Amino acid sequence: MAVVHTVEMFSKIPEGQEFPAGATIFNKGDTGAVMYGIIEGTVVMQVDGKTVETIHAGDVFGEGALVHPDGLRRSAAIAQTDCKVAVLDEERFKFLIENTPTFAIDVMRSYSNRLLKFKHPKAG
Repeated sequence: MAVVHTVEMFSKIPEGQEFPAGATIFNKGDTGAVMYGIIEGTVVMQVDGKTVETIHAGDVFGEGALVHPDGLRRSAAIAQTDCKVAVLDEERFKFLIENTPTFAIDVMRSYSNRLLKFKHPKAG
């Protein structure tokens, strides 16, 4: 799925939030009940104050809090630019996974692409 398709899907989700550049979306160690899909903007993921990843429109983040039993955030998410994000709680996440196979594929592709950048930083 293309980034445009993912952003289009996220933009249809009624629950959304906007964060100004520099705003903290969540901190490492927070308990999370939602994940996010970036509709507009750029978010940096930080661990112990160090930026480990920069993600963009079409990417998802915070999904770990929905799939790990403890629900803890393993990193901080900071809006690098003004951002608009879709917000998905566990119920909506599971509904989309079960009823929209392309959503499940988009989430896996976003996560896989992000993991690939860690494994092969010079290629991405």
